[in-house]
Amino acid sequence: MCPLPLAAGAKPAQLEVPLKLTGRILHLVDQPDQLAAQLSGESPDLADSYVYGVNTDAMISGQACTLGYTPEVLGPYFLENFQDAVSKDGVKDGGFQVVVGGHAYGSGSSREVAVVAHQGAGIELVVADSFQRIFQENMVYSGMPFTTDRSVIGRLEAGEDVDVTKFYADLPPFFRAVAEQGGLMSYGTQLLAGEIEPTYATEREARPLNVVEKLIARKVWKGEDAEDGIASVSPGDQVLARCAFRGMHEYTCGMVMDLYGKEWGDAPVYRPEQVAAFEDHFVLISHDAVPDFAKKARLGPAMQLTKEMVEACERSGIRLHGPGRPFPAGVCHRIVVEDYGLPGDIIVLTDSHTPTAGVMNAFAFGVGSTAMAFALRTGLIPVTVPKVVRVEVTGKPSGGLTPKDLILHLIGDPYFREEHWRETPTDTCVVEFGGPALAHWNVDELSVLTNMTVEGGLMTGVVEPCQPILDFLKERRGVDASDLLVHADEGASYARVISVNLDEVPLTVATPGDSRNRAPLDAHTDVAVQNVVIASCTGGSLADLRAAAEVLKGQTLAEGVRLTVTPSSTDVAKAAEEEGLLELFRSLGAVVSPPGCGSCIGNGPGIPLPGETTASTTNRNFARRMGAPGPVYLVSPAVAAASAVTGHLADPRKL
Repeated sequence: MCPLPLAAGAKPAQLEVPLKLTGRILHLVDQPDQLAAQLSGESPDLADSYVYGVNTDAMISGQACTLGYTPEVLGPYFLENFQDAVSKDGVKDGGFQVVVGGHAYGSGSSREVAVVAHQGAGIELVVADSFQRIFQENMVYSGMPFTTDRSVIGRLEAGEDVDVTKFYADLPPFFRAVAEQGGLMSYGTQLLAGEIEPTYATEREARPLNVVEKLIARKVWKGEDAEDGIASVSPGDQVLARCAFRGMHEYTCGMVMDLYGKEWGDAPVYRPEQVAAFEDHFVLISHDAVPDFAKKARLGPAMQLTKEMVEACERSGIRLHGPGRPFPAGVCHRIVVEDYGLPGDIIVLTDSHTPTAGVMNAFAFGVGSTAMAFALRTGLIPVTVPKVVRVEVTGKPSGGLTPKDLILHLIGDPYFREEHWRETPTDTCVVEFGGPALAHWNVDELSVLTNMTVEGGLMTGVVEPCQPILDFLKERRGVDASDLLVHADEGASYARVISVNLDEVPLTVATPGDSRNRAPLDAHTDVAVQNVVIASCTGGSLADLRAAAEVLKGQTLAEGVRLTVTPSSTDVAKAAEEEGLLELFRSLGAVVSPPGCGSCIGNGPGIPLPGETTASTTNRNFARRMGAPGPVYLVSPAVAAASAVTGHLADPRKL
């Protein structure tokens, strides 16, 4: 199957020309020497396997993303440093027309610029064994042809003209309609004009629904002047659903609003009070502890993207979070949980870690820039109804076991790592977390579970109704959410039900390269670490800082170890200061920064220095993800703190 829609603003006539192989094919195989040989113009015997999970950080680095969002700007940086074999302009100047990858192509960030980088490098077709959900949608909406049918390679090499318009018939109904209407933005214009009818049946029989299906069904658009909501949805359906909160940040806002302006000019945003932009990804680049090489490469262009975001928000009446801005600073995902998300909502942001808000018994997922521009104007978001795997958690956490250990254990399981749930290229999957053990953790802690579902190749995670959600909303916002909670129906169906007893889950780490590289902590306690980072939307909550401080009390840092602590929001920082946590970290010699994303994406204190190995509470450990080379192990806050004390990955119980 090769979905092939049009980019926003693209002319349908562009797709009437058959794809003919006039350039070269780049195979992303495991062996760097074979990759280098291809880039040098050779055609080596490719006997090795393809790289698993070619991620969007590898396709276009966080550093390159600061430069802009057009093909001309990003094309030279496509796959730069991939396997340490690709240089700037390596793919672009190599005359490559087709790129071939393995499974889970497009893992990681929601950055639509990863697709733009392909286009700017001259790539006209992507072939892979499977694609990750956000990247696949971005290809659909950006007009990048892709397929999981490897026979196309042979056909092209044999000189056959491949008429890409023939693939329209294989598209799911909504994707096909978008292609036929000239792209998602054009589709949105016609929808607003009342010229579009739903591509799906709106009169359906009721059936027992799980939490995710019910969350979606209640919000499905039924057409102009019709009340939202249908009786049921099923996995594989493609629908338009009504959003609640929509958000973006500095990396993405410029591209979103550029797309918006080109299609709709200064037309008003749908319900702007439910939209926010966040100055969180770049706010720490200028910190004194950031290495000069990072500041030199990123600071200037990052401030230009920030300026674009601020100006766009002022023009469109969009609320702005950040230091010195009208609304409090912090990582967007933490603030959505603190201030915006409610049970029953559909929540989208242009960031892959949007599933954080699934902890609120909401359907929260990341989208690309085109989908967000569409959502800002229409209030709707395309949804491919996912398969749902229910994970029932029993037992009691003991021995320092945390949700970080549990989620690393889960996404590293072959069922998720190898996507055993997948049957078709457009399948998506969600985890519904339930079971009595959830009551042992608060919302801060449970949000780690939903946040990191995306690292397992999943669309999102959602927490079933439980007492921690009610307690959080009552304490945080004074809201009684009892009537808002969405429960699964008795008899609801699931792709699979997985039972996990916490007594059987070890303290777990993710070894360098991918968050799915799970391993028991005990197998890696001989790994020396020099850089410890406690930060991010999945490691900088108040619960995380408390857990780290509990381990660090009465201790000193090992010689040669750097410790960085970054609270995830203004409120977290204030509470941690009042409790004396931040002063404890400072007294040990840690760098304690203001709230922000920071080194998670190579934009703040904690960027690895030459020769360092990092233990981090962040959620992603792709090569160079943190802004520089060096192995990164993902760990819980307690393990991070113990590692800072001992100088090696350490079990906090053994201090």
